[in-house]
Formats: sequence, structure tokens, C-alpha cells
Amino acid sequence: MATAPRNLAAFPTLATLRVPRLTRALGWMIATTIPVIAALLFIVPWLQTAPGRGEVIALNPEDRVQQVTALVPGRVERWYVTDGQQVRKGDPIARIIDNDPSLLTSLAAERAQVLAQIAATEQAMAVARIDVGRSGQLLAEGLAARRDYETAQIKVSDGAAKLAEARAKLSKVDIALGRQSAQLVRAPRDGRIQALNTAAGATLVSAGDWLATLTPDRATRIVELLVDGRDVALVRPGQAVRLHFEGWPAIQFSGWPSVAQGMFDGRVRSVDPSAGTTGLFRVLVEPMPGKPAWPDGNFVRLGSKVRGWIQMETVTIGYELWRQLNDFPLEFAVPVDTGPRKGTAAKALSDKDATKAKPKAEGGYEEEAK
Repeated sequence: MATAPRNLAAFPTLATLRVPRLTRALGWMIATTIPVIAALLFIVPWLQTAPGRGEVIALNPEDRVQQVTALVPGRVERWYVTDGQQVRKGDPIARIIDNDPSLLTSLAAERAQVLAQIAATEQAMAVARIDVGRSGQLLAEGLAARRDYETAQIKVSDGAAKLAEARAKLSKVDIALGRQSAQLVRAPRDGRIQALNTAAGATLVSAGDWLATLTPDRATRIVELLVDGRDVALVRPGQAVRLHFEGWPAIQFSGWPSVAQGMFDGRVRSVDPSAGTTGLFRVLVEPMPGKPAWPDGNFVRLGSKVRGWIQMETVTIGYELWRQLNDFPLEFAVPVDTGPRKGTAAKALSDKDATKAKPKAEGGYEEEAK
């Protein structure tokens, strides 16, 4: 060969060519690294996870952000709070007045008139009942006509109808007065005023119009994750979840939870049976008992964004890469065989074992060929 030492003298230029040391070292590194990586892909375990994104919400619906609305139509006469102010349950938020400033006076006068009408009707009915009794007695003695007796009874019936009508009118007036007494809008619970609809002070409002947004205090926080439908079929209540809260420094390794830093633990509380408008399924996550508590409410508030990883089965890195490249679902959990169960299942197994043996013609038993 031309590269043999005895032939290199005839080729002085070829004799001066040598493979650089760096190239040889790089070749050896590639040659050793590829088998090592290939071996690690089938040896190193990887924890599969179902990822999801969501936010922090309150578990109790009463502890979630609420809209304080107007109870009666009118306009806002006065605001008792400002943005960001702390309020207690029952504290006034705004006062609404009717478009007619003399409405309360008119209702009070109407109520007094109805009460006088009721009193007059009751007195007239009392006199009519006396007339009925007197007419009945005279009719029995033959001193009065039946027509006078029946006329007295008709007066009592008319008085009862008028009394019922007056009382119904009084009830309507009382309802109107009760609604007008609700012109002072109060805080439904302890919390902080997040925003005010200041435009309502210059315009007319109707019953149910938004006046203020209230964020309750001391809410029990949970996490609402939105999970893809491909993974949600394997999510069950009680499964462990790793959470990364927005704004909290963290280093995440979903496949190696023990290496991650700044992550918090939770567990699946419930899974919605149907998807939302986005096609994603909602998974509620609560704090994991016995694990470090979630960050304080000053750092992780209601509405803060969260990323979560629901922990599934453990596989190898090579299998996980193959699954990701082929867009396959997560690995199914293999049920553990704990032996025969009690009841019908155990009976079926015993019957199956009994049929494996058949009696011989001469006596005894022989094993049935499988």
C-alpha cells in the first residue's frame, strides 16, 4: 500500500500529511458518546406528566371576586369607598337616589291614605255586621222584610271586598317603600374594593347594574388547570401535581421531580366531565397534605397564572422521546394482580381449576392436557 512506511519515501508530500490531534480526539469522543447516550436512553427513568396551564381561584364561590350591583333604579348620589379600600360586611359602598326626589314622601302619604281607608272600611263592616244581626232578629219576629236582611248581608260582603283590596294596595306600597329603603348599597362580605364604576355617578343606573368589584378576604385557594383531552382520560383524583406559580423563581425538570427547585406540591381534587369552550378540560388541584404550604397570598393572589404537571407513570427516556415524536398518549397504569378476589371471582377460579382434572376410567385422576 502507498501508506506503508516503506513506500512513504516515494511520496514525500503524503508522508508529511497527518490527521490533526484535535480531529482524532473529537472522533474518539463521538465514538464513545453515542453508545453511552444510546444506553442511557434505555436505562435512565423518566416520569411522564400531563401538562396544563391555569390560574389560582377560590374554592368557595362566595370567596371569589364579586360584582356589587344596584338594587333599585336611580342614580348614584354618593360613594362611600375608594379603589383599594378595605371594607367589612355591611359597610356602605354607594347611595342611590330615585329620579323623583319626592318619591319617598309620596309613598308615605299614599300609605297613610291606604291605612285610613282600611280603618274606615273596618268600621263600616262592623256597623254592617250589627245591621245584619238586627235585621235577622227582626226577620225572625216578623217585623222586617227578608230584603232588608239580605241588603245588610250584601253590605258586609262589599266591605270585605273593599278591605281586601285596601290591604293589597297597602302591601304594594310597603314593597315600594322597602325597595327604596335599599338605596344604600352595602358590602356583602369582608374584602377589598378592587374597582368602582365611577361612570354610574353621572348616569342613570338600573337594578342589577354593576357598581363595584369586591375581592373577598381569607379565601381558600385552589388551582384550576386546563388539560388537553388526550391526557385527561388518565387523570384521577388524588394524583400528585407539581405547580409553578407565576412570578415565583423555579427550575423545573418534569421527568425528575426531585431535581426541580421552587416547585410546590398539589393533588388532583376533581376533573370536569366535559370540556370547556376551548376544548380543554378543567382539573382542580388542592394543596398536598404533609407538603410545604403554597406561597403566601401576598405573592400568589387570586387570578395568578399557574403551570402544572400531573404526574403519571415512569418510563425510560428513550420511550418518552419515541412517544413524543409519534404524538402518542401517556402510558397506561398496569393493574397489579393481588391474587383471587372474594366472591364470584374466587368461585370462578376454583371452578376453572377443578375442571383441569378428569377422572380415569380405572379410577383416580389425570391432568387435562392444555
